[in-house]
Amino acid sequence: MKTSLYTFLFLFSAITIAQENGTKKSLTASRVTKAPKIDGILDELVWKNAESAANFLMFRPDRGIKERKNKKTVVKVLYDDQAIYFGVYLYDDNPQGMAMQFGGRDEVGQVDYFQVSINPNNDGQNDTDFLVMSTGAQADAKAKTSGRRSFGKDYSWSAVWESNISIVDDGWIVEIRIPYSALRFSNTNIQTWGINFQRKMNKENEEYSWNFIDTNKGKIPQYAGTLLGIENIEPPTRLSFSPYASATSTSFDGSNEINASIGMDLKYGINESFTLDATLIPDFGQTAFDDQILNLGPFEQRYTEKRAFFTEGTELFEKGGIFYSRRVGNRAVGYRNASDNLTENETVIENPTKVNLINALKVSGRTKKGLGIGIFNAITEKTYATIKDSETEETRKVLTEPFANYNVFVLDQQFNGNSSVSIVNTNVTRDGSFRNANTTALLFNLSDKGNKFNISGSYKLSNVFENEENTKGYSAFLSLGKTSGNWRYSLVHFRNNDTYDIRDLGFQRSNNKANYFSRVSYQILKPTKLFNRYRISFKSELKHQTTPEMYTGNEFELDAFFSTVNKTAFSISIETGFGDQLDVYEPRVAGRYFRQNSATELSGFISTDYRKKLAFDIRGAYAKRSNTDNVEFAINFSPRYRISDKFEIVYKAELERTFNEKGRVTQLDDETIIFGNRDKKQFTNSLAGKYSFNTKSSLSLSFRHYWSPVTYDADYLSLNDNGTLDANNYKENNNINYNIWNLDFNYAWQFAPGSQLIALYRNTLFNKNDLSQLDYSNNLEDLFKEPLQHIFSLKMIYYIDYNNIKNVFTARS
Repeated sequence: MKTSLYTFLFLFSAITIAQENGTKKSLTASRVTKAPKIDGILDELVWKNAESAANFLMFRPDRGIKERKNKKTVVKVLYDDQAIYFGVYLYDDNPQGMAMQFGGRDEVGQVDYFQVSINPNNDGQNDTDFLVMSTGAQADAKAKTSGRRSFGKDYSWSAVWESNISIVDDGWIVEIRIPYSALRFSNTNIQTWGINFQRKMNKENEEYSWNFIDTNKGKIPQYAGTLLGIENIEPPTRLSFSPYASATSTSFDGSNEINASIGMDLKYGINESFTLDATLIPDFGQTAFDDQILNLGPFEQRYTEKRAFFTEGTELFEKGGIFYSRRVGNRAVGYRNASDNLTENETVIENPTKVNLINALKVSGRTKKGLGIGIFNAITEKTYATIKDSETEETRKVLTEPFANYNVFVLDQQFNGNSSVSIVNTNVTRDGSFRNANTTALLFNLSDKGNKFNISGSYKLSNVFENEENTKGYSAFLSLGKTSGNWRYSLVHFRNNDTYDIRDLGFQRSNNKANYFSRVSYQILKPTKLFNRYRISFKSELKHQTTPEMYTGNEFELDAFFSTVNKTAFSISIETGFGDQLDVYEPRVAGRYFRQNSATELSGFISTDYRKKLAFDIRGAYAKRSNTDNVEFAINFSPRYRISDKFEIVYKAELERTFNEKGRVTQLDDETIIFGNRDKKQFTNSLAGKYSFNTKSSLSLSFRHYWSPVTYDADYLSLNDNGTLDANNYKENNNINYNIWNLDFNYAWQFAPGSQLIALYRNTLFNKNDLSQLDYSNNLEDLFKEPLQHIFSLKMIYYIDYNNIKNVFTARS
């Protein structure tokens, strides 16, 4: 296999396709001795004398169309020893008609905006974006580099910079100051930076850029122009502190508890390329709720990361998909073993579900030659379960998680502006005789010069050290495809063996599979009279088990997506399979499988124009398994209403019904696996609202009630060796009635750059019983008999920049 892979890579690298000619614009920045005032008024003489960037071209929805005279954009650039400055005049013959939905930082709603994309390394891959919206709100992001074709942004990255706007009779003005501490650049006398500017006009649904962007191939950073004229500047000391103080009051079932904590986040620029981020005694008490569901399937539910330290600047660590940050500070490795070796009178009275994080740090950056290096390290404290003897009343502690170290190391070499090769290693070391784990991944992502073809792949090795044994596993992936033009295609093969295991620091639903994928699609490259874009695609998949080699099923899908000129989007898809499908995961025992007929599913959605005050999303699906009475349908209705530019509410109602589904219930012995025939219902009500007092202050509401009753037939079934089911005399009540209720009120105030005061009120309810026959109103009545937990939390974060402190003392001296 390795020889074939090397041969294929050699042949691919030998393909020569001429790069399409395109003019790269350049702009010269002007040095100033006195910085302009950031007030949104370009009245200083230095602005009048600066060179202009103009003649923007549309890149969405059409491409290459010149800007209209009454909508033209003019940008000028200045710099001094501390910062770079942008003065922007955005002409508009109706500035009062601009979209002006207020939002907080990084919330790009229904607004016009101007964006600066800066790449000091000028490598065509690693842009830093700074957005200013027509409301005056800011957003900043890093360009995503993972994946074959990524036009996305990572808004988790944040910097501290200044901007201001003013609305005038013939448009609006943006003025920006970006301190050098927010950028990474080399210490050379003459700087040549990649630069581009974008303008979004929401009402017209048009986007323009200074240097033309061809969104049909390649990645947006590849289309940057050049910024010249910056000379004799020095990278500043990039050092900032964000100390915090928090206090939390928790009441539940008659008990009250008050906790207070202090801690700090630190950011330090090791050199012009690399930055150290550290969190000391972190507090994640205000982290948003997870959208938990009742999970009856064989696979773990995946939750998104919501802790700021683990979402900011982590793009390097996401490469290879073997780092799942929720593992750090999650459930103890010995949580399920706490009840082992109990005496007759002992019970577990306390078993923490979370492990406390002591500290964490990450070092990341990229050299001038495109080598990205990332190091992540976290340490968690010991965790104990408490065991109580009911006769003697004595308690004892059982260690469920020792001191543990979590580490990620990444090397990512970029080249040719569109390709990369990476090595990623994750490691978990636990003190004592507990389980340890290590995973290494080799990745490659190669595109030709014309961005027409791509080959990508990976090879991963896992090692788990437990009970004095080392268990090794592997996973491999290879994809070849055409990535531009009307017609596009890809061929993919993925496989791993039955001992591949990355769950200590990664997320893994399953192993022991070898699947083959193909996909072909047709899309328009230019808008038509009716559609801004549409895409029709056909996908197929053949499924196999690796050990022992066994064909398990197939899947075919026809999908169509359309986006109209008035910003209404809709899609429809049909998915089906042929012949028996062997589910090797539902039995949850190696070597066993559940044989089912194939299913056919029809699904679709429609999403209306968010620019209007009232908009809605509707999703629906219907599925039926052939020659059975197993049927499933789902409907999701979500209207949103913008009461004013400062106040919007979004409601979601989701209903899923499943009839006559057969699934695993329990295992009686080594041979007897019990299945049941069940009806399921999932109903979710959620409401989100936000009122923005201004761009710095807002009040938000988040509410969710999830209800899922499951009712089993009285007669159960046992799984045969050939995957079929026979009647069994097993008799138990396995009905489930599952409820989760969460409500958050949150007030956030950015009282200074990078500094926040956050007040949070939260209540939550949970119950799980076997009353699956209750209707909705009686279920709610039953739910509110449970004790309600109330949490009030106040947290203040203050941003301190070393350069500001230094300048103050220098000025006083």
